[in-house]
Amino acid sequence: MYKVVVVEDERLVRQGIVMETEWSLMDCVVVGEADNGEDGYEIIKKYSPDLVITDIKMPKMTGLEMMERLRDEDIMPYVIFLTAYDDFVYAQQAIRLNTVDYLLKPFKDGQLEETIRTLLEKTQKRREAEKEKNPELQLKKGDKSKYIEDAIAYIDDNYANPELSVKAVAEHLRISEGHLSHLFRKETNFTVMAYVTNCRIRAAKNLLKDYTYKVYEVAEMVGYRDITYFGMIFKKHVEVTPSEYQDRHR
Repeated sequence: MYKVVVVEDERLVRQGIVMETEWSLMDCVVVGEADNGEDGYEIIKKYSPDLVITDIKMPKMTGLEMMERLRDEDIMPYVIFLTAYDDFVYAQQAIRLNTVDYLLKPFKDGQLEETIRTLLEKTQKRREAEKEKNPELQLKKGDKSKYIEDAIAYIDDNYANPELSVKAVAEHLRISEGHLSHLFRKETNFTVMAYVTNCRIRAAKNLLKDYTYKVYEVAEMVGYRDITYFGMIFKKHVEVTPSEYQDRHR
């Protein structure tokens, strides 16, 4: 089940979310709650939830400050911010905090559940897509690092860019290259660039099966400017040259 923490200083709002939401029907369970940002920070560190539902303006520490602090410690759950209309500008900062959504208070009945269901559907589709596209890439059971999920998604979308590098991925995630490299290897058993290469070779194999493309065109389409280097990398992974592979699938 997905673990949820609710951080909200308005007691009735918090109790309504915790007690009246049909969590079990969404395969979720509330593992903790808090009425201020400092306590919320400690509870989130303790339980490592998949989802945090938090107000923005709270005593001791705001919801934004709480999530920034957790981000600095590599704790990256999905987030739904609850905000009054006057705080809308602050909610926009949520984009860089891996926010799923934000809800304006008071939100309507069913609106929170709809937002959570949308999140779960997106999460499931992403995981299924990663399995289908990357059968050799298996995240260790229990690992739910948002950094690595985002890194994989970014690479899958940008592997054809010849400028793609560890630095580019790290800058997209706003973390250091060293930290990205460490996390990626720890959670996937791949280096970042080894995974990039696998994505490129997998795409190249599919393109070569369509014999209307020339080998040099395929090389460019998957991110290689140097056709000789592409041929060398392809043969290393597939054990035949690109031309030989293409001939086999005519």
